[in-house]
Amino acid sequence: MLDVPQPMPSPLSRRHEPRHAAPAPAPWVRPWVRPGVVVHDPAEAVDTLLAGFASEIRARGFIVAGTVQHNHRGCASKGQGCAPEITWLDLASGDTVRVDRGHAVACLRETMRKPTDLLVISHFSACLDATDTLHARLSADAMHSLPLLTSIAGQCIHKWHSYARQDGAMLPPRPAALWAWWGPEHLYRDLALGVAAQEVRRIVCGPRWIMVEGPDGVGLAGLPRHPRDLLPRLPRLARQSLRDLAALSASWDPLDMALAVAAINAHCNRRDLQAASGNGVRRFRNVGGQVVVVGAFPGVDGILPNCALVEADPRPGVFPPAALDTLLPGCGAAVLNASVLANRSLPRLLRQARHRPVALVGPATPLTPRLHAYGLDLLAGLVVEDADGLATAIRAGAAAREFGRFGRFVHLAAGA
Repeated sequence: MLDVPQPMPSPLSRRHEPRHAAPAPAPWVRPWVRPGVVVHDPAEAVDTLLAGFASEIRARGFIVAGTVQHNHRGCASKGQGCAPEITWLDLASGDTVRVDRGHAVACLRETMRKPTDLLVISHFSACLDATDTLHARLSADAMHSLPLLTSIAGQCIHKWHSYARQDGAMLPPRPAALWAWWGPEHLYRDLALGVAAQEVRRIVCGPRWIMVEGPDGVGLAGLPRHPRDLLPRLPRLARQSLRDLAALSASWDPLDMALAVAAINAHCNRRDLQAASGNGVRRFRNVGGQVVVVGAFPGVDGILPNCALVEADPRPGVFPPAALDTLLPGCGAAVLNASVLANRSLPRLLRQARHRPVALVGPATPLTPRLHAYGLDLLAGLVVEDADGLATAIRAGAAAREFGRFGRFVHLAAGA
């Protein structure tokens, strides 16, 4: 912090200064909100959907605030909100509470002043009152605004259009729609939140790959460039926990990101993980439409004939990365090399391939069901069984195709 001398106030200004000046209001952390509304039939129990989604987000380690209606006694049917005695579920604590009309305003004010990942105000009228009272500005920005989730009956949708205009998202009452609105941009923090604060047993860095070993598993990540800038820091980093290293996924430094992915994989790709063998991408052979493969892997032409292959340095017959904007929206399925996780292009690719089956494949794939909710139907990665042998190979500059002799390639499929 800079110690900047301040000018002395003049006697005149001091004479007119209030004796007990009111303290300045606390600055708002995020004056922008990103609203999403679940449009539902009045008879649908939409509060149950909102509460379940918020509970899942909170269980993953995110900070959730807000309330949803907890009971419907006296209603003709669930979802009508006409109960004479209404109680509410506090999503931050899980307690049943009673609230007054000003609660939504107080809740929004509090969440705008402190870190919060998701705010739920289940009734649109309360949401409208809160945002209008606090002059909250609406935004479609997924990363720099507060996600605000509410609901509205279909016959009142004109009120939503007047409120949100182009800055709000209308969602069908389905969990998958809520996850799509939540957005794949959150998957990095989601992965990091799931990593335990366990010891780092060793970090091995070669010219191509970095390896992190924890108590229960070994994780890998490809290096984007020579690690000369990372090597002097490794002794200090090795004294941190897996969770600390995973938190580097918030960094924009490519080497930090590679280390974070390796730490995440050391937690997820446990030696005792039970999963089906192989990469599982054969299930995409019969999808309707062309399969887009981003980054080649051994045997891809035989497994997925007539696929559209995309590589950073394309040879004849292979598409450049710029073609993804055209290929992915109309594809039948997509198979992504795990390098897209470390280079931060994964969220964009998932949005482009939305509603299509997507696989993440490669030794650096985190084998965790957490990723299924973000649109990754298939996760294929490496479970290391010979850590010493792999460490020697990495130091010698081994390529990914050589890693199979140090472990087993397995896959996790959503819903399996």
